[in-house]
Amino acid sequence: MTVATYMISGAIMFSLLCAPDLNAAGPASDDAAARSEMVTRQIADRGVRDQRVLSAMRKVPRHEFVPAAERRHAYRDTPLPIGDGQTISQPYIVALMTELARPDPSDRVLEIGTGSGYQAAVLAELVQHVYTIEIEPVLAQRAKQALDRIGYRNVTVRAGDGYAGWPEHAPFDIVIVTAAPDHIPQPLIDQLKAGGRMVVPVGPIASTQQLRVLEKDTTGKVSSSVVAPVRFVPLRRNSD
Repeated sequence: MTVATYMISGAIMFSLLCAPDLNAAGPASDDAAARSEMVTRQIADRGVRDQRVLSAMRKVPRHEFVPAAERRHAYRDTPLPIGDGQTISQPYIVALMTELARPDPSDRVLEIGTGSGYQAAVLAELVQHVYTIEIEPVLAQRAKQALDRIGYRNVTVRAGDGYAGWPEHAPFDIVIVTAAPDHIPQPLIDQLKAGGRMVVPVGPIASTQQLRVLEKDTTGKVSSSVVAPVRFVPLRRNSD
């Protein structure tokens, strides 16, 4: 489950609509050049400053996580369809959510909503291990195949209901949710380590949601801050 559209401010939305389209249809050097321009013009120029995040975005081959028919569009400033009614997230959103999570090399991350596997791959460049859950079994299998093919050995993919988290591997330093629940599931809060961060869009399906950052202190107290208005696909459950 991945982001469909989003909006942060009038100025930002305007810049997104005016950003250039980038292709990655040529050899590896062309892919690398397209990624570099993507990071500079779509991400860094919009305010993402964490150099580790920018480096990961330059390295991860986004074209490997989209269907063959969409590969020529892989470095465009937009979400792309990946099947089963889902999308691969817009590069800027992936970078923004990663930066907000403040990943460290020793961190263990829980991602809810694997989708294409692209967000997991970016995180895998930055942390010790990523545990990621996708409700659509077909997408989970495709994501695992893409991650394995590229060589990410520090990502574990599971097909299942993300609302329950992954208690067998908890607690987590970071929890990232890439689809919008109407409330933050309590199991995800419970599985967040003291001192950990959660990045999650929250709100009704048919309306603007809030991108929030939750932090749990050493006493277990949770604080929440709103980063921006966004619009994500809904976080589904097995009962949906």
